[in-house]
Amino acid sequence: MEYRQPKWVLELDNGLPPRSKAASSLPDPPGYSSKSASGKQRAQVSARKAPTPEETETLKLKKAWEIALGPAKQIPMQAIMGYMSGNSLQIFSIMMVWMLFKNPIQAISQTNMAFSKLESEGTRSQMLGVKAVYVLMQCLLLGLGIYKVNSMGLLPTTRSDWLAWEFERQPLERAYFAFGG
Repeated sequence: MEYRQPKWVLELDNGLPPRSKAASSLPDPPGYSSKSASGKQRAQVSARKAPTPEETETLKLKKAWEIALGPAKQIPMQAIMGYMSGNSLQIFSIMMVWMLFKNPIQAISQTNMAFSKLESEGTRSQMLGVKAVYVLMQCLLLGLGIYKVNSMGLLPTTRSDWLAWEFERQPLERAYFAFGG
């Protein structure tokens, strides 16, 4: 029995089939030339000018600012999630609070590592401000966690929380809902 190569293998070896008239009216996509380009032409098409050191430092600084302002984009989402989880002690709200504390503390402790790839001799002086903004944004997330703990009633904020002989304040009045007729 004789082995035959599949049709697509033979077509690959013979090159591309000629383009039809309908297909030739369409322009080639950017970066592609239907003409068989020699190695020299390919190198010209794919080669581009290397960025200057100033451009590289500017790009590194822009990327650093993106990283520094990243936590600010999380604040509204975390606030909505905190609101939706409620103020009662349930597993979801406790996990929410845990993440609001763990993630910012972990990010603050790894600040230098987050910016290590972007820091160079030219950007070192400007990176100090970027890192300060990053830490500030993480502190805002941490503050959101503290607010959530306070709204759940877990922070000791009254004297009766600290002193054994103090009693909880009793309200002078009470309002009750009544069905009116």
